[in-house]
Amino acid sequence: MMKFGVGQAVPRFEDVRLLRGQGRFQDDINLHGQVHAVFLRSPHAHARIRSIDTATAADAPGVLAIYTGKDYAADGLGQPKATMPRKKADGSPLFAPQRPALVSDRVRYVGDPVAMIVAATLNQARDAAELIAIDYEPLPAVTSVAEAALSDAPRVWDQNPDNISHLFERGDKRKADEAFARAYHIVRRRYVISRVHAQYMEPRGLIGAYDSGQDRYTLYANVNYPHRVRNMLANQVFKVPESKVRVVTHDVGGGFGTKGWHYVEDRLTLWASRKLDRPVKWACERSEVLLADEHARDNIGEIELALDKDGTILGLRLDMLANIGAYIASDRQLLTPFGMIGTVVGVYRIPAAYVAIRAVLSNTSPTAPYRGAGRPEASYLIERAIEAAADEIGIDAIELRRRNTIPADAMPYQTALGPHYDCGDFAKNLTMALEAADYAGLAPRREQAKARGRLRGVGVANVIEQAAGPVPEYAEIRFNPSGTVIVLLGTKSHGQGHDTAFKQILNQQLGIDPADVQYIDGDTDTVAFGMGSNGSRSMVSGGSALVRASDKVIEKGRKIAAHLLEAAEADIAFAEGTFTVAGTDRVIALKEVAKAAFQPARLPPGLEPGLYENATYLPSETYPNSCHVAEVEIDPDTGTVALVKYLVVDDVGTVINPLTLKGQIHGGVAQGVGQILMEQVAYEPGSGQLLSASFMDYAMPRADTLCDMEVISNPVPTTTNPLGAKGAGEAGCVGALPAVMIAVMDALRAEGVRELDMPATSERVWRALRQARADRRAEHTN
Repeated sequence: MMKFGVGQAVPRFEDVRLLRGQGRFQDDINLHGQVHAVFLRSPHAHARIRSIDTATAADAPGVLAIYTGKDYAADGLGQPKATMPRKKADGSPLFAPQRPALVSDRVRYVGDPVAMIVAATLNQARDAAELIAIDYEPLPAVTSVAEAALSDAPRVWDQNPDNISHLFERGDKRKADEAFARAYHIVRRRYVISRVHAQYMEPRGLIGAYDSGQDRYTLYANVNYPHRVRNMLANQVFKVPESKVRVVTHDVGGGFGTKGWHYVEDRLTLWASRKLDRPVKWACERSEVLLADEHARDNIGEIELALDKDGTILGLRLDMLANIGAYIASDRQLLTPFGMIGTVVGVYRIPAAYVAIRAVLSNTSPTAPYRGAGRPEASYLIERAIEAAADEIGIDAIELRRRNTIPADAMPYQTALGPHYDCGDFAKNLTMALEAADYAGLAPRREQAKARGRLRGVGVANVIEQAAGPVPEYAEIRFNPSGTVIVLLGTKSHGQGHDTAFKQILNQQLGIDPADVQYIDGDTDTVAFGMGSNGSRSMVSGGSALVRASDKVIEKGRKIAAHLLEAAEADIAFAEGTFTVAGTDRVIALKEVAKAAFQPARLPPGLEPGLYENATYLPSETYPNSCHVAEVEIDPDTGTVALVKYLVVDDVGTVINPLTLKGQIHGGVAQGVGQILMEQVAYEPGSGQLLSASFMDYAMPRADTLCDMEVISNPVPTTTNPLGAKGAGEAGCVGALPAVMIAVMDALRAEGVRELDMPATSERVWRALRQARADRRAEHTN
């Protein structure tokens, strides 16, 4: 096995410069002559703008310009819109209100941008923003998805008869209804999935620079998808050829899907730069993040399971409300949870299923993909429903899972909601996890906790997710005349370790020393094409494209090697970076072949000089799966929940790097734990004011929130791509939501608590315990 090849636990190459403070993040970038932008945002959740007076602010020191929505409209710039063919329940087209770059008539959530102030310094821009006078007429607001869906709720948009944008359906309703009609048991539950935010270490930031000499725009931005941002700006906003727009992304301090491709600040900084002929820089303040960014999740799912007398699942129905916020700025608002809800059937044989999701508009920030993007919601719903069914019909939850789990020999398996599982051993995941977690020894641990005055609970979640998908990705291998290599990928790293993983794949395929490889991503002028990083796709899509490009390098290299070794091309074999004449000791290294490729005299007649190959790979969906086991202890006097044990058995297909895989799993679990135990974007009912805009109010998991995690691999490589990879970026989060909440509920069950919505904060847990005790006292009294 090669030292730096696939499967080796190689420490991340990029960490050396990052830990030395030599990274290049967005705020490290400054351009000559740049000026600074600040955005004035609405303090109201819903209000009519009577007037905007910018005169005093415009005269403030250092102010270069103040722009409003009327200025943007006057310049005839475009704005993105949704294109997915969704419909309302009556068959009419979806209601998809576009998001204005700057609002001029009616603000619809706290944080809606109203004015852009550009000044010579950041402080001057901030001071001027405070001088803008806006006369608002407050209007009724609604932020709760349950309330917004009601027929008498305040209207977010007058043009729509209610707040329902559209209805998304999946599965066979008739078949599901028939399954429920013949069911012996029907179990129904309602689960709330709270609104959260990605809370990356580095907030969003931009520099927009317009070159009047070339009539060309350059955006420096810390985004997940540089090429998508470029395409949106060129095609939908400025309406110029893509060659007129360049997007450059250097190091990114976290993204998790939330640093998307259609934020209004992207176009506004470029537009302002064009008008002022100066680079315009904007850096989102930490206190501004929850006002400026897209949020995530915020759903309510009413799920039903139909079972026969023996506990075999016959059918599933899900009626869901999904809060999409005030606008549908593009198809991003139509991706989650809609696109990935198909895995709500989980790893179980469920022959009939039907899902209906109502997309609900509200006076909140728009929602969009965030780590998992519908997959954690799906796994949470089915795993909690399994627990509820086991409890209600009197079957052990583990046994109920075993009875209904899809066996390995049933693969490939077509589910009732569309996903086509190609491979996996779900039953083995469960068995391995229970054994490694000492599930059988839970009872003594529970008694020990009880002796300390604690309630101990365990949560098991056997989950699956849909990853990658049929979106193409690009890779290019360029050899230099010295035999060293430049590798270019259309994906974009924002902390995952792409520099390391892609060099490992190249080492595996071509035997090239990582020290001889320069890795490039994030520049649309340098990388020909790319779809960025999202949906656990980078290794599946980008890695497979790199394998295909490597195959082309070997193909051309074989022709050159045959010529140099004076052998027939058919007799040339390649392995571990070396071409060999079969049956002899005559060899030549790929590096030497690459050098020869730039020397025409050494090439076979008619062969084009140089050695640079590219590939664009179109993947199929993959299905990473895992079993998570969490144990918690609860202090009944305070309601505090402590995570004391966590184990994952994971099948991500081929493991590129076990070390970075564990890092991905750990990070995903931490975000899942955070959502279950503390994280929540909270709005005040009635006023719609954002109550959790800072870390004083938005609780985040810290090191002492977590425990040691054990990650065990049970890889079943897929045959749908040349690497056999399934994706790993979101796996931890997908399993953590159900596992931790089930553990909390298991601990509380002995005290009579039957239901609790996330987040399971100490206050909520304490109140639930107090209510359960009061209920017991009332029963005894009666």
